[in-house]
Amino acid sequence: MAFVSGCGGLGVTGGRAAVCSRETSFSGQAMAASPVSQRAQLPVAPMMPSLPTMPTIEAMRHRKRGRKLNKPADQRKALLRALTTELIRHGRISATLARCKEVRRYADHMIQLSKDGSLHARRQAMGFMYDKQLVHALFEQGAERYKERQGGYTRVLRTMPRKGDNAQMGIIELV
Repeated sequence: MAFVSGCGGLGVTGGRAAVCSRETSFSGQAMAASPVSQRAQLPVAPMMPSLPTMPTIEAMRHRKRGRKLNKPADQRKALLRALTTELIRHGRISATLARCKEVRRYADHMIQLSKDGSLHARRQAMGFMYDKQLVHALFEQGAERYKERQGGYTRVLRTMPRKGDNAQMGIIELV
């Protein structure tokens, strides 16, 4: 390792500290000797050429399902519950693309529960959605509407970016 100028004559050579007779700059050229470094005459190794930068290694996302949506867990859950309730109420909502893709999981699950139709499924849906009458309507009409479909009850469409922050927007709708 080469000596860097301006540290009072002490340099690092081969992993140990030593007093140097000359100082070298970052480019490896010798500079004028300083009066402090007149004690020992140890040679300084020239700087090694810089190695090419290696690509960064990114960790795999095993078992990291779901998006955080830049919110704490309680706010994220409340947001997804509200969006799911409004999607089932109106049949189509507009949100950011990440929110649409995340709401799709919960909306599909609520429709799957309505197809099951059991008391336990109804109680699970009531525990998640905010509107009790909407749960009753979903269990009455959802089972008939989606009885032939085995999944994929929602569709996510991309729309124009939002003005202001240029966020990707999307529309999620029931099929």
